[in-house]
Amino acid sequence: MDEPSVAALWWAVIASGVYHGVNPGMGWPLSVSAALMEGRRSALGKALLMLALGHFLAMSAILLPFTMMFALVDWQREIRIGAGILVIGAGLYLLINRRHPRMLARVKPTRLALWSFLAAMAHGAGLMLLPIYLGLCDIDEGDAGHQAAADLMLSNLDTSLAVASVHTAAMTLSGGIVAFGVYTWLGLKFLSKAWINMDILWALSLVIVGALAIWTAL
Repeated sequence: MDEPSVAALWWAVIASGVYHGVNPGMGWPLSVSAALMEGRRSALGKALLMLALGHFLAMSAILLPFTMMFALVDWQREIRIGAGILVIGAGLYLLINRRHPRMLARVKPTRLALWSFLAAMAHGAGLMLLPIYLGLCDIDEGDAGHQAAADLMLSNLDTSLAVASVHTAAMTLSGGIVAFGVYTWLGLKFLSKAWINMDILWALSLVIVGALAIWTAL
């Protein structure tokens, strides 16, 4: 790909991270709650780090299996189209089924990393990154043979970890800014009265990302 296309995909990685960060469903209110309950600002940072860890693991869990696929060498286009269909399906499912997963309510508040991992998986957060990651994979039509595939897998492993890291950093920074503002100036009362429900927007964004993935693959 040319440099503008690669840059656009990396900006999409960052933008999706910011989008996940400001979404209350990805956990920043829990960091505010932790800081308010402990009465220490440092608790907010600690909670954000745990949320970031869980989110990074969830992103990696979605991306890494595709890194290890030899089929990417010969079936890149089909896999990208299939990933787009998968993302669209997840978005349509979330539009139809508005109930929040009950398992998230059963996770103890002290296990923020686990909660973040499960929340990201349940909301399809990693699926949003999948078409972007597949677009960044450096696959040429001339690649062939096991050695070429092995080299490609190693390159894509670095790419997948970089995508997950950059995305998580953007999510943590944007969510941290929102959480810090709420903790410092607005307080817990704001959370109870001004909760922003982004479920429909989230589901629609998955459909849009999936449709764009299919369009670019074709």
